[in-house]
Amino acid sequence: MKEIILKYKKQLTFIFFLLVLYFLYFYNIGTYSLLDVDETRYVDMAKKMFENKEFFTLYLNGEYFFEKPPLFFWIENISFFVFRNISEFTARIPIAIQAVLTVSCVYFVSSKVISKKFGILAAMILATSLEFIILSKIAILDMLLTSCIILSTFSGFMTFFVNNKNKKYFWWLFYIFSALGVLSKGIPGIVIPFGIMFFAGLYTKKIKEYFKPEYFWPGLILFLLIVLPWHISMLKIHGALFYDEYIIKHHIMRFLGSEVINRERPLYFYFLTLLWGFFPWIASFISLLFEKYKAFKYVPFEALNVQRQFVALNIIGALFTIIFFSASGTKLITYILPIYAFLAVILANYWNEKKMSDIFKITALLLNFLIFSIGVGACFIKQFLSPMLYNDVAELKWIAILLFIPAGCLGIVFAITNKKFKLFITYSVFMVLLTGIASNHFFNIDYKFGQQDLIQFAQIANKHNKNIIAYNTGKRYSLLYYSDSDFVKFIYPDEKVELKNYLNKNYLIIVRNKDLEKINTILDFKISHKGRKYSVIEHIEHR
Repeated sequence: MKEIILKYKKQLTFIFFLLVLYFLYFYNIGTYSLLDVDETRYVDMAKKMFENKEFFTLYLNGEYFFEKPPLFFWIENISFFVFRNISEFTARIPIAIQAVLTVSCVYFVSSKVISKKFGILAAMILATSLEFIILSKIAILDMLLTSCIILSTFSGFMTFFVNNKNKKYFWWLFYIFSALGVLSKGIPGIVIPFGIMFFAGLYTKKIKEYFKPEYFWPGLILFLLIVLPWHISMLKIHGALFYDEYIIKHHIMRFLGSEVINRERPLYFYFLTLLWGFFPWIASFISLLFEKYKAFKYVPFEALNVQRQFVALNIIGALFTIIFFSASGTKLITYILPIYAFLAVILANYWNEKKMSDIFKITALLLNFLIFSIGVGACFIKQFLSPMLYNDVAELKWIAILLFIPAGCLGIVFAITNKKFKLFITYSVFMVLLTGIASNHFFNIDYKFGQQDLIQFAQIANKHNKNIIAYNTGKRYSLLYYSDSDFVKFIYPDEKVELKNYLNKNYLIIVRNKDLEKINTILDFKISHKGRKYSVIEHIEHR
């Protein structure tokens, strides 16, 4: 057996890596409903594009949608066409593929520049980071943008490590993927890779090289050929409306202020996000910061060995990314996703060291004790939750017990006995198993707090061919997607008088349960369907 393993080591490693990626990103991705608000919104827009064959102008709920460029929706349409089906699976598989492309990029570039071992470490850290996993299973724009940014930036990094004959190809790839990033989500697609490479050029003192004619002009032409056609077409079709909404409001003003989508967050918001988003690697990253900050000193790029040069470029990437998004007036937890690729390389360098420092042991013990405690706490969860809430999370109880307790115990043992590699394997396997076994359960639990009601009511509306009126629900686009409707009317409290205009049986009116009493003071009604958070009311008569 040992001889067979050694003989086919490369093939077995590749097969193992494929299995890991399958369980992390593809397994069960079609078994849970689309999530409110963004996933249902974007997939419904892609669905309408596919059905109406309108591939330039985006529409949401019957109106123009100028917030985002179209690449995500085009890729979704390719998936719908290839699989001849529109479903949760066909909506999510392009995003899973983008996650695999990002992980593969980190692996291949790290392997090429440093070593295969380093590449595996970096790729596994990225692949098993909690927020990266979560966003690989939701059909929204952030993973596509991240893929474009990382493919672009790492192509730029490669220009520092390849011979002069091949540099032009990586520069051209840099411009191509930056352009695709712009078509993915606008400004970040160009600012992040160009910003990182600008500061990398200043540090390496090679910024003049960027403008060599064989790099710059073909790259710029490729960039413009990809970016301009859609933007010019939209300006011709919609004129000032597109300019004001797309460029001014949803790019410039959205960056400068939070009032566009009301997402104001403190400056340290993304540092808090990393505490859970970089789980389980955040413990070793914290120990890295504590251990290395005192020894930090400026060293010229040319004085570093190749491994430290590559890590230095990724430090620039991580710092620029977090500063850019922290400076933005609008902050969402999904925006920070590209940083995990840079952090993975930085942390791989730390895990690649043979020694296990005291601070490394302490943070590892704390993390594994936390993991173990979660598993033990699951044994007694019934005593601390209401019966309804316990029923909601009961399906995860045994998963927590059977995964968290062994993982926590193994992690503690390996930390105490200085088994650094085995500790790495423990974290990796734990995240793969947790993702493969529990991810769809986590999403299904989330639906029980309201969205499950909306999906059920939307399907009722579809079955009986009724239009939907949603009163004070917020813009929950699961009503739009799962009713297969072209339009859902969302009404807010100051418009409640309008409810009387929808008395006929062509409408299905959905309200929050906590608003029923208020509505009863204005209108008479009966409840035809009641859910946990929302209800359907009928036969409304004005008093």
